[in-house]
Amino acid sequence: MLLNLIRAGFLLLVIVVLWGVVIVSRAHLTEQFLAVEKQSEALIDPDEGEDALTPENIEAQILALTLRFREEELLIPFGEDPRPRAFTINPGEPARYIAARLAAAGFVRDADLFNLYLRVEKLDRNIEAGNFMLAESMTIPEIARELQQARFEEVLVTIPEGFRAEEIAERLAANFVIDSERFLTAVRQPQGLALLDDYEFLKDLSPGDSLEGYLFPDTYRFPVNASGPELVLASMLDNFENRVGADGLSGGSSGISGHELITLASIVEREAVQDDERPLIASVYLNRLNNTCSDVGGTYLQADPTVQYAKGTTGNWWWKPQTIQEYAQVESLYNTYLHPGLPPGPIASPGLRAIEATRNPSQTSYCFFLATGDEGRHVFAQTLAEHDRNFLNYGYQP
Repeated sequence: MLLNLIRAGFLLLVIVVLWGVVIVSRAHLTEQFLAVEKQSEALIDPDEGEDALTPENIEAQILALTLRFREEELLIPFGEDPRPRAFTINPGEPARYIAARLAAAGFVRDADLFNLYLRVEKLDRNIEAGNFMLAESMTIPEIARELQQARFEEVLVTIPEGFRAEEIAERLAANFVIDSERFLTAVRQPQGLALLDDYEFLKDLSPGDSLEGYLFPDTYRFPVNASGPELVLASMLDNFENRVGADGLSGGSSGISGHELITLASIVEREAVQDDERPLIASVYLNRLNNTCSDVGGTYLQADPTVQYAKGTTGNWWWKPQTIQEYAQVESLYNTYLHPGLPPGPIASPGLRAIEATRNPSQTSYCFFLATGDEGRHVFAQTLAEHDRNFLNYGYQP
Protein backbone atom coordinates (compact mmCIF):
# COMPACT_ATOMS: atom_id res chain seq x y z
CA MET A 1 0.00 0.00 0.00
CA LEU A 2 2.76 2.41 0.98
CA LEU A 3 4.66 1.45 -2.16
CA ASN A 4 1.67 2.25 -4.35
CA LEU A 5 1.29 5.65 -2.65
CA ILE A 6 4.96 6.42 -3.27
CA ARG A 7 4.63 5.47 -6.96
CA ALA A 8 1.51 7.62 -7.37
CA GLY A 9 3.21 10.52 -5.66
CA PHE A 10 6.25 10.19 -7.89
CA LEU A 11 4.08 10.13 -11.02
CA LEU A 12 2.23 13.22 -9.84
CA LEU A 13 5.56 14.94 -9.18
CA VAL A 14 6.77 14.15 -12.72
CA ILE A 15 3.55 15.59 -14.18
CA VAL A 16 3.90 18.75 -12.09
CA VAL A 17 7.54 19.14 -13.09
CA LEU A 18 6.73 18.72 -16.79
CA TRP A 19 3.90 21.21 -16.47
CA GLY A 20 6.25 23.62 -14.79
CA VAL A 21 8.85 23.17 -17.54
CA VAL A 22 6.26 23.96 -20.18
CA ILE A 23 5.06 27.06 -18.31
CA VAL A 24 8.61 28.31 -17.70
CA SER A 25 9.62 27.57 -21.30
CA ARG A 26 6.56 29.38 -22.55
CA ALA A 27 7.32 32.41 -20.41
CA HIS A 28 10.95 32.34 -21.53
CA LEU A 29 9.98 32.11 -25.18
CA THR A 30 7.53 34.97 -24.81
CA GLU A 31 10.19 37.14 -23.23
CA GLN A 32 12.72 36.25 -25.93
CA PHE A 33 10.34 36.93 -28.78
CA LEU A 34 9.35 40.30 -27.34
CA ALA A 35 12.85 41.47 -26.45
CA VAL A 36 15.14 40.05 -29.12
CA GLU A 37 15.01 40.24 -32.90
CA LYS A 38 14.32 36.82 -34.35
CA GLN A 39 17.25 35.00 -35.95
CA SER A 40 15.15 32.93 -38.31
CA GLU A 41 12.12 34.02 -40.19
CA ALA A 42 8.63 33.70 -38.79
CA LEU A 43 9.20 31.20 -35.97
CA ILE A 44 6.05 30.34 -34.08
CA ASP A 45 4.87 33.12 -31.75
CA PRO A 46 4.07 31.89 -28.20
CA ASP A 47 1.26 34.45 -27.94
CA GLU A 48 -0.61 32.95 -30.88
CA GLY A 49 -3.34 30.38 -30.48
CA GLU A 50 -5.29 29.34 -27.41
CA ASP A 51 -3.86 29.56 -23.90
CA ALA A 52 -5.38 26.28 -22.93
CA LEU A 53 -2.86 23.65 -21.95
CA THR A 54 -3.90 21.09 -24.56
CA PRO A 55 -1.70 18.28 -25.92
CA GLU A 56 -1.54 20.13 -29.26
CA ASN A 57 -0.32 23.34 -27.64
CA ILE A 58 2.17 21.49 -25.48
CA GLU A 59 3.56 19.72 -28.57
CA ALA A 60 3.77 23.00 -30.49
CA GLN A 61 5.72 24.62 -27.63
CA ILE A 62 8.13 21.72 -27.38
CA LEU A 63 8.73 21.74 -31.17
CA ALA A 64 9.29 25.50 -31.17
CA LEU A 65 11.72 25.22 -28.29
CA THR A 66 13.60 22.39 -30.01
CA LEU A 67 13.86 24.43 -33.20
CA ARG A 68 14.99 27.46 -31.21
CA PHE A 69 18.04 25.55 -30.03
CA ARG A 70 18.95 24.62 -33.63
CA GLU A 71 18.34 27.93 -35.37
CA GLU A 72 21.92 28.32 -36.54
CA GLU A 73 21.77 24.98 -38.37
CA LEU A 74 18.88 26.25 -40.49
CA LEU A 75 21.23 28.62 -42.28
CA ILE A 76 23.92 26.06 -43.11
CA PRO A 77 23.41 24.88 -46.71
CA PHE A 78 24.21 21.38 -47.89
CA GLY A 79 26.99 22.65 -50.17
CA GLU A 80 28.31 25.58 -52.20
CA ASP A 81 27.16 24.72 -55.72
CA PRO A 82 24.63 27.39 -56.84
CA ARG A 83 23.58 25.56 -60.02
CA PRO A 84 19.88 24.65 -59.89
CA ARG A 85 18.76 21.04 -60.18
CA ALA A 86 15.30 19.63 -60.74
CA PHE A 87 13.22 18.26 -57.85
CA THR A 88 9.69 16.92 -58.25
CA ILE A 89 7.02 16.56 -55.56
CA ASN A 90 4.25 14.08 -56.23
CA PRO A 91 0.60 14.78 -55.34
CA GLY A 92 -0.25 13.76 -51.78
CA GLU A 93 3.37 13.13 -50.76
CA PRO A 94 3.81 13.63 -46.98
CA ALA A 95 6.24 16.30 -45.79
CA ARG A 96 8.44 13.77 -43.95
CA TYR A 97 8.95 11.82 -47.17
CA ILE A 98 9.76 15.02 -49.04
CA ALA A 99 12.31 15.90 -46.35
CA ALA A 100 13.94 12.48 -46.66
CA ARG A 101 14.18 12.75 -50.45
CA LEU A 102 15.65 16.25 -50.21
CA ALA A 103 18.39 14.88 -47.96
CA ALA A 104 19.02 11.93 -50.27
CA ALA A 105 19.24 14.28 -53.27
CA GLY A 106 21.82 16.50 -51.59
CA PHE A 107 19.69 19.57 -50.88
CA VAL A 108 19.46 19.48 -47.04
CA ARG A 109 21.81 18.12 -44.41
CA ASP A 110 19.22 16.92 -41.91
CA ALA A 111 15.80 15.66 -43.01
CA ASP A 112 14.44 15.73 -39.44
CA LEU A 113 15.46 19.36 -38.99
CA PHE A 114 13.85 20.31 -42.29
CA ASN A 115 10.63 18.53 -41.32
CA LEU A 116 10.73 20.21 -37.90
CA TYR A 117 11.06 23.63 -39.53
CA LEU A 118 8.10 22.92 -41.80
CA ARG A 119 5.91 21.88 -38.84
CA VAL A 120 6.82 24.82 -36.61
CA GLU A 121 6.34 27.32 -39.44
CA LYS A 122 3.19 25.47 -40.56
CA LEU A 123 4.64 25.33 -44.07
CA ASP A 124 4.03 21.61 -44.42
CA ARG A 125 0.38 22.36 -45.12
CA ASN A 126 1.12 24.48 -48.22
CA ILE A 127 3.72 22.42 -50.07
CA GLU A 128 2.66 22.12 -53.70
CA ALA A 129 3.01 19.14 -55.95
CA GLY A 130 4.96 19.92 -59.10
CA ASN A 131 8.39 20.76 -60.45
CA PHE A 132 10.99 22.82 -58.60
CA MET A 133 14.55 23.96 -59.24
CA LEU A 134 16.71 23.83 -56.10
CA ALA A 135 20.40 24.27 -55.37
CA GLU A 136 22.57 22.78 -52.66
CA SER A 137 23.67 26.31 -51.73
CA MET A 138 20.12 27.14 -50.53
CA THR A 139 19.33 27.19 -46.81
CA ILE A 140 16.46 25.30 -45.19
CA PRO A 141 14.20 28.40 -44.99
CA GLU A 142 14.93 29.18 -48.67
CA ILE A 143 14.07 25.66 -49.78
CA ALA A 144 10.93 25.60 -47.65
CA ARG A 145 9.73 28.84 -49.24
CA GLU A 146 10.55 27.57 -52.73
CA LEU A 147 8.37 24.51 -52.17
CA GLN A 148 5.33 26.68 -51.48
CA GLN A 149 4.81 27.37 -55.19
CA ALA A 150 5.63 25.03 -58.06
CA ARG A 151 7.28 26.42 -61.15
CA PHE A 152 5.17 27.16 -64.20
CA GLU A 153 4.72 24.01 -66.22
CA GLU A 154 5.95 25.77 -69.38
CA VAL A 155 8.39 28.56 -70.16
CA LEU A 156 9.22 30.59 -73.27
CA VAL A 157 12.86 30.32 -74.35
CA THR A 158 14.43 32.26 -77.23
CA ILE A 159 17.37 30.69 -79.06
CA PRO A 160 19.11 33.43 -81.11
CA GLU A 161 20.66 32.86 -84.52
CA GLY A 162 24.35 31.99 -84.32
CA PHE A 163 24.25 30.28 -80.90
CA ARG A 164 26.47 27.22 -80.55
CA ALA A 165 25.14 24.12 -78.79
CA GLU A 166 26.78 25.00 -75.46
CA GLU A 167 25.10 28.41 -75.41
CA ILE A 168 21.75 26.81 -76.16
CA ALA A 169 22.30 24.29 -73.35
CA GLU A 170 23.13 27.08 -70.89
CA ARG A 171 20.00 29.02 -71.83
CA LEU A 172 17.81 25.94 -71.44
CA ALA A 173 19.29 25.24 -68.00
CA ALA A 174 18.88 28.88 -66.94
CA ASN A 175 15.18 28.59 -67.77
CA PHE A 176 14.82 25.33 -65.81
CA VAL A 177 14.07 23.26 -68.91
CA ILE A 178 16.81 20.64 -68.73
CA ASP A 179 20.28 20.10 -67.30
CA SER A 180 22.88 21.48 -69.71
CA GLU A 181 25.15 18.43 -69.71
CA ARG A 182 22.26 16.06 -70.28
CA PHE A 183 21.17 18.11 -73.27
CA LEU A 184 24.69 18.42 -74.68
CA THR A 185 25.31 14.68 -74.44
CA ALA A 186 22.28 14.06 -76.64
CA VAL A 187 23.36 16.77 -79.11
CA ARG A 188 26.92 15.45 -79.39
CA GLN A 189 25.97 11.76 -79.50
CA PRO A 190 22.60 11.65 -81.26
CA GLN A 191 23.06 8.29 -82.95
CA GLY A 192 21.28 6.48 -80.11
CA LEU A 193 18.20 8.70 -80.30
CA ALA A 194 15.15 7.09 -81.88
CA LEU A 195 13.90 10.43 -83.20
CA LEU A 196 16.82 10.65 -85.64
CA ASP A 197 14.96 8.41 -88.09
CA ASP A 198 12.07 10.88 -88.26
CA TYR A 199 13.96 13.55 -90.22
CA GLU A 200 15.00 13.23 -93.84
CA PHE A 201 17.47 16.13 -93.59
CA LEU A 202 19.53 14.16 -91.04
CA LYS A 203 19.96 11.09 -93.24
CA ASP A 204 23.43 12.04 -94.47
CA LEU A 205 24.91 12.58 -90.99
CA SER A 206 28.06 10.54 -90.44
CA PRO A 207 28.39 8.36 -87.31
CA GLY A 208 30.53 10.97 -85.55
CA ASP A 209 28.41 14.01 -86.47
CA SER A 210 26.47 15.96 -83.85
CA LEU A 211 23.23 17.93 -84.13
CA GLU A 212 25.15 21.21 -84.09
CA GLY A 213 23.65 23.46 -86.76
CA TYR A 214 20.22 21.81 -86.77
CA LEU A 215 18.91 23.29 -83.49
CA PHE A 216 16.81 25.84 -85.30
CA PRO A 217 16.93 29.34 -83.74
CA ASP A 218 13.49 30.54 -82.66
CA THR A 219 11.31 31.16 -79.60
CA TYR A 220 10.00 27.94 -78.09
CA ARG A 221 7.54 26.96 -75.39
CA PHE A 222 9.27 24.22 -73.40
CA PRO A 223 8.09 22.27 -70.35
CA VAL A 224 9.82 23.05 -67.09
CA ASN A 225 11.92 20.09 -65.98
CA ALA A 226 11.54 18.27 -69.29
CA SER A 227 11.47 14.50 -68.99
CA GLY A 228 14.39 14.11 -71.40
CA PRO A 229 16.45 15.78 -74.13
CA GLU A 230 14.41 14.08 -76.86
CA LEU A 231 11.39 16.23 -76.02
CA VAL A 232 13.42 19.44 -76.37
CA LEU A 233 15.31 18.31 -79.47
CA ALA A 234 12.10 17.22 -81.18
CA SER A 235 10.73 20.78 -80.97
CA MET A 236 13.87 22.22 -82.57
CA LEU A 237 14.17 19.54 -85.24
CA ASP A 238 10.46 19.75 -86.07
CA ASN A 239 10.93 23.49 -86.55
CA PHE A 240 13.93 22.88 -88.83
CA GLU A 241 11.85 20.40 -90.81
CA ASN A 242 9.01 22.90 -91.23
CA ARG A 243 11.18 25.92 -92.03
CA VAL A 244 13.97 24.30 -94.07
CA GLY A 245 13.63 20.55 -94.48
CA ALA A 246 15.59 18.36 -96.86
CA ASP A 247 14.37 20.40 -99.84
CA GLY A 248 15.82 23.57 -98.36
CA LEU A 249 19.26 21.97 -98.22
CA SER A 250 19.46 21.22 -101.93
CA GLY A 251 18.62 22.60 -105.36
CA GLY A 252 20.25 26.01 -104.98
CA SER A 253 22.91 27.68 -107.10
CA SER A 254 25.76 27.20 -104.61
CA GLY A 255 26.65 23.70 -105.72
CA ILE A 256 26.69 22.34 -102.17
CA SER A 257 23.88 20.72 -100.21
CA GLY A 258 22.95 18.84 -97.07
CA HIS A 259 25.39 18.82 -94.17
CA GLU A 260 27.98 20.83 -96.11
CA LEU A 261 25.47 23.59 -96.78
CA ILE A 262 24.53 23.84 -93.09
CA THR A 263 28.23 23.87 -92.16
CA LEU A 264 28.96 26.81 -94.45
CA ALA A 265 25.71 28.56 -93.49
CA SER A 266 26.75 28.44 -89.84
CA ILE A 267 29.99 30.28 -90.74
CA VAL A 268 28.06 32.85 -92.76
CA GLU A 269 25.72 33.33 -89.78
CA ARG A 270 28.63 34.09 -87.48
CA GLU A 271 30.29 36.47 -89.97
CA ALA A 272 27.32 38.44 -91.32
CA VAL A 273 25.49 41.17 -89.45
CA GLN A 274 23.61 42.93 -92.23
CA ASP A 275 21.11 40.93 -94.25
CA ASP A 276 22.24 42.30 -97.61
CA GLU A 277 25.80 41.07 -96.98
CA ARG A 278 24.97 37.43 -96.28
CA PRO A 279 24.89 36.40 -99.98
CA LEU A 280 28.14 38.33 -100.58
CA ILE A 281 29.96 36.65 -97.69
CA ALA A 282 28.66 33.28 -98.83
CA SER A 283 30.02 33.99 -102.31
CA VAL A 284 33.52 34.68 -100.93
CA TYR A 285 33.67 31.33 -99.14
CA LEU A 286 32.24 29.45 -102.11
CA ASN A 287 34.81 31.07 -104.43
CA ARG A 288 37.51 29.83 -102.08
CA LEU A 289 36.02 26.34 -101.88
CA ASN A 290 35.88 26.24 -105.67
CA ASN A 291 39.58 27.22 -105.79
CA THR A 292 38.98 30.30 -107.92
CA CYS A 293 40.95 32.58 -105.59
CA SER A 294 44.55 32.27 -106.72
CA ASP A 295 45.80 34.71 -104.08
CA VAL A 296 44.63 32.38 -101.31
CA GLY A 297 46.78 29.46 -102.45
CA GLY A 298 44.24 26.67 -102.19
CA THR A 299 40.76 26.11 -100.75
CA TYR A 300 41.46 27.65 -97.35
CA LEU A 301 38.40 29.47 -95.98
CA GLN A 302 40.45 31.36 -93.37
CA ALA A 303 37.21 31.97 -91.46
CA ASP A 304 37.77 33.52 -88.05
CA PRO A 305 34.58 32.06 -86.47
CA THR A 306 35.76 28.49 -87.04
CA VAL A 307 38.87 29.14 -84.94
CA GLN A 308 36.85 31.03 -82.34
CA TYR A 309 34.60 27.97 -82.11
CA ALA A 310 37.56 25.62 -81.71
CA LYS A 311 39.16 27.74 -79.01
CA GLY A 312 35.96 28.60 -77.14
CA THR A 313 35.56 27.71 -73.47
CA THR A 314 32.92 28.11 -70.79
CA GLY A 315 32.19 31.80 -70.30
CA ASN A 316 34.07 32.65 -73.50
CA TRP A 317 32.48 30.50 -76.18
CA TRP A 318 33.69 32.73 -79.03
CA TRP A 319 37.38 33.29 -78.36
CA LYS A 320 38.91 36.53 -79.61
CA PRO A 321 42.69 36.73 -80.20
CA GLN A 322 44.85 39.74 -79.45
CA THR A 323 46.27 39.68 -82.98
CA ILE A 324 45.14 38.19 -86.29
CA GLN A 325 48.30 36.09 -86.41
CA GLU A 326 47.08 34.06 -83.42
CA TYR A 327 44.41 32.41 -85.56
CA ALA A 328 47.05 30.37 -87.39
CA GLN A 329 48.45 29.04 -84.08
CA VAL A 330 45.35 27.13 -82.92
CA GLU A 331 45.66 23.40 -83.55
CA SER A 332 42.25 22.07 -84.52
CA LEU A 333 40.49 20.47 -87.48
CA TYR A 334 38.11 23.44 -87.22
CA ASN A 335 40.98 25.86 -87.92
CA THR A 336 40.29 26.81 -91.53
CA TYR A 337 43.56 28.75 -91.65
CA LEU A 338 45.48 25.47 -91.28
CA HIS A 339 43.11 23.01 -92.98
CA PRO A 340 41.63 23.49 -96.45
CA GLY A 341 37.96 23.13 -97.25
CA LEU A 342 35.06 23.06 -94.83
CA PRO A 343 35.52 22.28 -91.12
CA PRO A 344 34.24 18.89 -89.83
CA GLY A 345 30.76 20.27 -89.14
CA PRO A 346 28.63 23.32 -88.33
CA ILE A 347 29.83 25.73 -85.67
CA ALA A 348 26.47 27.26 -84.72
CA SER A 349 22.76 27.32 -85.52
CA PRO A 350 22.20 29.32 -88.71
CA GLY A 351 18.92 31.11 -89.28
CA LEU A 352 16.77 30.87 -92.38
CA ARG A 353 18.38 33.95 -94.00
CA ALA A 354 21.91 32.56 -93.65
CA ILE A 355 20.82 29.17 -95.01
CA GLU A 356 19.12 30.74 -98.02
CA ALA A 357 22.08 33.08 -98.68
CA THR A 358 24.41 30.07 -98.69
CA ARG A 359 22.07 28.05 -100.88
CA ASN A 360 21.72 30.89 -103.40
CA PRO A 361 24.70 33.24 -102.95
CA SER A 362 25.55 36.33 -104.96
CA GLN A 363 27.56 35.68 -108.10
CA THR A 364 30.80 37.59 -107.49
CA SER A 365 34.57 37.35 -107.95
CA TYR A 366 35.23 38.39 -104.35
CA CYS A 367 37.85 36.42 -102.46
CA PHE A 368 38.28 38.64 -99.38
CA PHE A 369 36.19 40.73 -97.00
CA LEU A 370 37.01 42.89 -94.00
CA ALA A 371 34.90 44.39 -91.20
CA THR A 372 34.75 48.18 -91.42
CA GLY A 373 33.53 48.78 -87.88
CA ASP A 374 30.46 50.55 -89.25
CA GLU A 375 27.34 48.83 -87.88
CA GLY A 376 28.68 45.40 -88.71
CA ARG A 377 29.34 46.14 -92.35
CA HIS A 378 32.19 44.77 -94.49
CA VAL A 379 34.26 45.84 -97.46
CA PHE A 380 34.95 43.26 -100.18
CA ALA A 381 37.94 42.69 -102.47
CA GLN A 382 38.87 40.46 -105.41
CA THR A 383 42.65 40.43 -104.99
CA LEU A 384 45.06 40.27 -102.08
CA ALA A 385 46.53 43.65 -103.07
CA GLU A 386 43.11 45.24 -102.88
CA HIS A 387 42.47 43.49 -99.55
CA ASP A 388 45.76 44.81 -98.14
CA ARG A 389 44.78 48.35 -99.14
CA ASN A 390 41.50 47.89 -97.27
CA PHE A 391 43.48 46.78 -94.24
CA LEU A 392 45.40 50.06 -94.26
CA ASN A 393 42.34 52.18 -95.08
CA TYR A 394 40.41 50.82 -92.09
CA GLY A 395 43.23 50.97 -89.56
CA TYR A 396 44.35 47.33 -89.57
CA GLN A 397 47.91 46.10 -89.65
CA PRO A 398 48.50 43.75 -92.64
